[in-house]
Amino acid sequence: MALTKEQIAQRIALEIKDGYYINLGIGIPTLVANYVPDNIHVTLHSENGLLGMGPFPTAENVDADLINAGKQTVTILPDGAFFDSAMSFAMIRGGHIDLTVLGAFEVSESGDIASWKIPGKMIKGMGGAMDLVAAADNIIVAMQHTNRAGESKLLKKCTLPLTGANCIKKIVTDLALLEVGEKGFILKERAPGVSVEEIQNATEGTLIVQGEIPEMKL
Repeated sequence: MALTKEQIAQRIALEIKDGYYINLGIGIPTLVANYVPDNIHVTLHSENGLLGMGPFPTAENVDADLINAGKQTVTILPDGAFFDSAMSFAMIRGGHIDLTVLGAFEVSESGDIASWKIPGKMIKGMGGAMDLVAAADNIIVAMQHTNRAGESKLLKKCTLPLTGANCIKKIVTDLALLEVGEKGFILKERAPGVSVEEIQNATEGTLIVQGEIPEMKL
């Protein structure tokens, strides 16, 4: 069975380590904040000038003045801080973000990512994605394995304008967890009930399968 968006976020949260400074992109990545393990402390960063975001607010504690870079309402932890975007981008460009989680329209087998533009369609724009992929060493992509037409989003080469080249190392989709290697996508885990054959059929790029592939543990 394919993972829900929440389950993709839940799996990515298992990659988080104590003390991390983390930037969460628009879409599925924002859900990761709800699954940070209770036994670790992390600091969530947003390009619009927040450091120390908490989980998404409930209806009772929504504050319209507290928003992330995707204009979603958020909460702020007691040790949180506010500053201007110039300072926020200086943190990104200075290499102070330990983990970046981004959504994507396409990822290539060489680690290229296309996430900011579909020609002819109105979307929110690139935001801080280009700065994040240029400065971050640890990037995880959270995405659906195929688009609405059933076409693979894990490609030999991206067809859309690139956000960054050779920068993605790990991808979590609704079907699998994959790493980007020198020769293609390395299948590391599969969603519960999803076969290797199903993942292969949904992957246009080179898929490398080494030994028995375990199911994800959420």
